Amino acid sequence: MLVHNTDEVTLSVVAKGQRRLGADVAVVAAASLDEGVVLLDSPFDATRTTELEALLPRLGFTGAAGATLRTAGQDDDAAAVLLFVGLGEVKESARTEQLRRAAGVATRALTGLEKAVLLLPASTLEDFSAVAEGASLGAYNFTTLKSAPKPTSAPLREAVIATDLKADKDLKAALTRAAVVARHTKRVRDLVDTPANVLYPESFTEYARQASKSLDVKLTVWDEKKLAAEDMGGILGVGRGSVRPPRLVKVDYSPARAKGHVALVGKGITFDTGGISLKPAAGMEEMKSDMAGAATVLHAALAAAELKLPVHVTAWLCLAENMPGGDATRPGDVLTMHNGKTVEVTNTDAEGRLVMADGLSKASEEAPDLLFDVATLTGAQIVALGHRTAGLMGDEEATSAVLAAAEASGEPFWAMPFPEDIRPDLDSATADLRNSGNRDGGMLKAGVFLREFVGAEGVETPKWGHLDIAGPAFNAGAPWGHTPKEGTGFALRTLVNVAEALPGRD
Repeated sequence: MLVHNTDEVTLSVVAKGQRRLGADVAVVAAASLDEGVVLLDSPFDATRTTELEALLPRLGFTGAAGATLRTAGQDDDAAAVLLFVGLGEVKESARTEQLRRAAGVATRALTGLEKAVLLLPASTLEDFSAVAEGASLGAYNFTTLKSAPKPTSAPLREAVIATDLKADKDLKAALTRAAVVARHTKRVRDLVDTPANVLYPESFTEYARQASKSLDVKLTVWDEKKLAAEDMGGILGVGRGSVRPPRLVKVDYSPARAKGHVALVGKGITFDTGGISLKPAAGMEEMKSDMAGAATVLHAALAAAELKLPVHVTAWLCLAENMPGGDATRPGDVLTMHNGKTVEVTNTDAEGRLVMADGLSKASEEAPDLLFDVATLTGAQIVALGHRTAGLMGDEEATSAVLAAAEASGEPFWAMPFPEDIRPDLDSATADLRNSGNRDGGMLKAGVFLREFVGAEGVETPKWGHLDIAGPAFNAGAPWGHTPKEGTGFALRTLVNVAEALPGRD
């Protein structure tokens, strides 16, 4: 049975300056400047602040980003234990994300504890929201499949944020939004962390059904028979090698008098062996994460519904398992896609673009204002941009919307071009096009392939953006900032920001 974490940190607010709040730990922020360690928005008097700024470096704490130091507090401090957390060199352009990460570092360091008070800078709604979001994102540990998880691994139960905005009429809404968006991000992480023997197209579909029950959304499912009836050759072709049949799931949040429509198409390869074009064994276990795009768009739509955004948001989950079974698609096979185009499969490990092609053409039929696909699509994205920056391609209006939203969320994207010389490499002598070409420009070629399936006959072609999140969606290294090991939930917060901004577009 598919399970997810039920432990959820409680976020609350207290007026700045209150003492002894019954917290286990009080968290204080510090920066690393040329003159040394500087406490930010220090909760101490001037004399003690000066003493601590001189003492902390001698204790090995430099204020570097991600650094922490735990020490005893004094009688009039907010808690008996103090946790100092570093932001590094504070840059005004990145301050909000630095605060978000610092809050996440703090709550990650406080697993197994009941209550902490965060004395971080939170004197504006933007800073407050960042601290609240980061605190919730950091309070996460995927333990649901452990037979006896240690109590010390349980996330912090309560984070109290001290602020002088206590009387601000917008504070409650900001706190609610931060909690909702962070919670849905963590549910994406749960799905990414769940192994493929538990999470597969049918169980993913049932998860989506259960997760949608309490919200004002409509769920529609295409099983293998319905997929065949509507010529979804890409999804069916990828799923043929598995005993677990593929699915297409539509999650539709359509409030009355919606001010625009955003459609999100997510790659949901619940496990990717590469098919007959088999991947190397080393690291293949990480391919349980190849459904991160579908998990992201599902919970982006559910977050929009929970926040009651005045925007129509549709998520399309393209679900299949890519296995080298006896009926698997072979290199050289030709598939007919939903929009009628034929594709020669030259590499069965370039499967994500096949399922996404059907999803994009199906979503295009509704003529949304903005259409985005989200996918752990190419290893070339990691080669080009590393593990923390996602690739972004598409129409200028769509990519501009993502870049603006990403700046607010702190999730880095980099816009990439579509050079004219790319498309001819996807020409096929047998079909309309082939699903892979030469290795050069692999991330761009995947985007160019997907562009062939944007738009539908008889309706206006939507503005389209392609988000390749292969690197940022899965953290194989050590935790950092508010990001845990394995599933990260990357891009959900950006997509929610895009939906929120849609009613304000000219």
